[in-house]
Amino acid sequence: AEIVEGYLAKHPGATIVTRFPPEPNGYLHIGHAKSICLNFGLARTFGGNCHLRMDDTNPTKEEVEYVDSIQQDVRWLGFQWHGPTRYASGYFDQIYAYAVQLITQGDAYVCDLTQDEIGAMRGTPTEPARPSPFRERSVAENLDLFARMKAGEFADGVKTVRAKIDLASPNMHMRDPVIYRIRHAHHHQTGDAWCVYPMYDYAHCLSDAIEGITHSICTLEFEVHRPLYDWILQKLNTFPSHQYEFSRLHLTYTVMSKRKLLELVKDNHVAGWDDPRLPTISGLRRRGLPAAALRRFCEVIGVTKFNGVTDYAVLENAVRESLNKTAPRFMAVFHPLKVVLTNWPADRVDMIESDINPEDPSAGSRQTLFARELFIERDDFLENPPKKFFRLSPGGEVRLRHGYVIRCDEVVKDAEGNITELRCTCDLETKSGTPGADAKKVKGVIHWVPAVQAVKTEVRLYDRLFTVPEPDSDKERDFKEFLNPDSLKTVPVLLEPAAAQHLAKVFAQGGGDGFAPEVRCQFERVGYFMLDPKDNVPGKPLVFNRIVTLKDSWAKESAKA
Repeated sequence: AEIVEGYLAKHPGATIVTRFPPEPNGYLHIGHAKSICLNFGLARTFGGNCHLRMDDTNPTKEEVEYVDSIQQDVRWLGFQWHGPTRYASGYFDQIYAYAVQLITQGDAYVCDLTQDEIGAMRGTPTEPARPSPFRERSVAENLDLFARMKAGEFADGVKTVRAKIDLASPNMHMRDPVIYRIRHAHHHQTGDAWCVYPMYDYAHCLSDAIEGITHSICTLEFEVHRPLYDWILQKLNTFPSHQYEFSRLHLTYTVMSKRKLLELVKDNHVAGWDDPRLPTISGLRRRGLPAAALRRFCEVIGVTKFNGVTDYAVLENAVRESLNKTAPRFMAVFHPLKVVLTNWPADRVDMIESDINPEDPSAGSRQTLFARELFIERDDFLENPPKKFFRLSPGGEVRLRHGYVIRCDEVVKDAEGNITELRCTCDLETKSGTPGADAKKVKGVIHWVPAVQAVKTEVRLYDRLFTVPEPDSDKERDFKEFLNPDSLKTVPVLLEPAAAQHLAKVFAQGGGDGFAPEVRCQFERVGYFMLDPKDNVPGKPLVFNRIVTLKDSWAKESAKA
């Protein structure tokens, strides 16, 4: 923000123009979300414009599917770009003309060396590069060869166009870099109109200049490319776009490389680009992260010039903070243990009323059926409990959440000694919300679901994709060796009927702006969940994705280790 303020002080009345320029060769991930929030956020703050531009200069790796997903991700995050979606390929004619200008000025030449030969002659940081034997070709010969390259006369790799800069530069990117290559490939936007394509570094700065970008914001790895960016624009006397760099996002327990994400997808380690375990924006969206939480996360981590690693827990905390205020609460039992209330009349049915979200009174209330038989979590009962175990045990009392106080009188076991049922007494004078109900003090409160109307659902318990914080930091080992075998567990879960009715109704109403419905809730004492936007169909059991636990369970495990 300070940089933009300084620019406006020097250029009163100027319009700030930023851009988000992804290459459409994969799905966007959370690192791109940081860039999106930064570029669109600056434009919004200072009353400027932000462009969405596909830097589509490599037709062999780019697809329309990626273009569509990028546009969807930006909109889902809550931003709208200025004007139409732009493409570097839309400027190919002008970019080609600029290359002709560089050749005419003697600042570029056609080279016949292969990529390997160019690399072998590039030198080292302390030794200059050796000149190409084609470096001193005449302007006329270079123009002729470049025109013939464009006409399709030469095969891939036979010739390139290189900028003529400084073979002794300490910056390796300035040692006559390639700016054009031959590639006979169908392009998703231009079809077969071109067989020569500009390199990214060359096309990127010129696309910025053509669009009048005032602040070209890149990640730190492009800092060494900035001299080339400036050299090209100065030689061509174009709009003086300027590049600024910030640290990219590194998140623990995942990988951020598009190449590695593509490897995970293609090798079926995950179920597609929108697998909820991936850090892709589509994966995070399907898992259930709210767009507001992702924007808040990007705001919290901020923008710096120093590379660092952000703990995954920071993201989860932003999600919890968002959902705590908005998610309706319901009860669900993952490992059911049957409870029979022996003093409750078999034909009696009570209704338990409770808030849908105590953080949001406007959300209203819900009613849950209460009857003689119910299920509690198996972990909420211990036959031989340790000290300070405040849940249920033989002879002990506990309050059923929003309901009554019960006492365990008898433990029923099968022939193998496994507990199959608890027989309990219900204190009928302790219903929550009624006068005097709280007179009886008990320390433990557990959740439950009614046995007669409990709804069977499927819950996908997503966890960290990798078992170590930085899976790709060890260059001697394959990052896939650290994949977490427990990153996905699918379990049957019993849900209170009020939840199933409420959530199914909201889901049926659909999403907005072309997006799938995002129906989230909290399972009390367990975590936050969302109905899977793809696998839920009418008439079938509900399918939930776990978004995040209520607490950072990984921090506890790390402390134990």
